[in-house]
Amino acid sequence: MELTFASYNIHKAVGLDRRRDPERILSVLREIDADVIALQEVDRRIGQRATVLPRALLDDTPWKPVRVAKRPRSLGWHGNAILVRRDIDVIDSEPLDLPMLEPRGAVCADLSIEGKPLRVIGMHLDLSGLRRSDQIRAVLDHIERGQRGHPTVILGDFNQWGRTTGAMKAFGDGWTMLAPGKSFPSRQPLAHLDRIVVCDRCETLETAVHHTALSTAASDHLPIYARLRVA
Repeated sequence: MELTFASYNIHKAVGLDRRRDPERILSVLREIDADVIALQEVDRRIGQRATVLPRALLDDTPWKPVRVAKRPRSLGWHGNAILVRRDIDVIDSEPLDLPMLEPRGAVCADLSIEGKPLRVIGMHLDLSGLRRSDQIRAVLDHIERGQRGHPTVILGDFNQWGRTTGAMKAFGDGWTMLAPGKSFPSRQPLAHLDRIVVCDRCETLETAVHHTALSTAASDHLPIYARLRVA
């Protein structure tokens, strides 16, 4: 099956004009029209950690949120959320705790698409770089403890400048790292911070940074996407 996966750090829906505009974020997602979307910075970091994407707005989109939140007003865990098309079955989902110096986490969803299993993990790694390798290893350990053999796609803001250096070395054989292009900062992209990592059961058909007038203004990151053929 062929599916489009996207990753987008939405910066709490605050654009370059300093306005919080969740409808603008959803308009960018409609431009991409992905099947599975990993979002970062989808919740506020203080108070009740309320989502900046109201569920009422999501009800009018082609996607439904995967249940990964630990707090009633949140959409994600440490700001990480996953959206999937409404006809995709969510078999299981959970938030993942990561080793951290600053608030960081990941979210995992086991999906069934046309009767075929698929695991998706969204994450936002450490900004300082001191725990990124540990965080990736924690995610890989979780995968090893789960249902082995399921095709797996890992997406998110890795906060990693080098494409294959640093924390990316934690991925060993059987993983392919995709850095579709420079995605940060959105006005004049300089860094490949946003990545997609796929297992050897995924064939990459296309990757790109979604760079439009709307996406440039909507967040400080540009969204990325990959079209994959999943065995």
